Amino acid sequence: MKNEKIEENEAIGNEKIVLTKKQQFLQFLKFLAFSLSAGVIQLLSFELLYNWTDALDWWPSYLISITLSVIWNFTFNRKFTFKSASNIPLAMVLVIIYYAMFIPVSTLGGDALEGIGWNGTLVTVIMMVLNFATEFFWDKFIVFNDKLINKFAKYFKVPSKKDSGNEAKDKDLSNETSANLLDDDVKEE
Repeated sequence: MKNEKIEENEAIGNEKIVLTKKQQFLQFLKFLAFSLSAGVIQLLSFELLYNWTDALDWWPSYLISITLSVIWNFTFNRKFTFKSASNIPLAMVLVIIYYAMFIPVSTLGGDALEGIGWNGTLVTVIMMVLNFATEFFWDKFIVFNDKLINKFAKYFKVPSKKDSGNEAKDKDLSNETSANLLDDDVKEE
């Protein structure tokens, strides 16, 4: 039973949504599909800027293309994959924090690899795979974790859609979410 179902709050009022392993797998597949579509946008824009026009070096081409990809990916994953309707501006700030860490590392590392002779497109694809692997966990457990978002909003006094002005209702907003599964699993063992 513990292995079959996992609780997750999908920002639908205060009700708990229970995701089965199959539903979790489908959620991952949605993330993969939207990430692949974002990857197409990133790769096409990168190729246009870097290889077809020869107007830009690797790193500015990469920065422009990843920015386009991030906007696409955030929008569709928020709406369709994680179905999050919680505080969108705060979620966007958390995405910016992720990319404030990822982009400098990937840009400097990628530029260094391209500088020693690696193919620029190959370097971009490697960075895209690293981005996919790390962003899924960041999005699932941080950005679209309604309990965490509500805690951040309350701590920083950021109003959210769910704020009702009623403290009793505000306490009910902190339902179980996917990020707390790790804590629950540790407690049960």
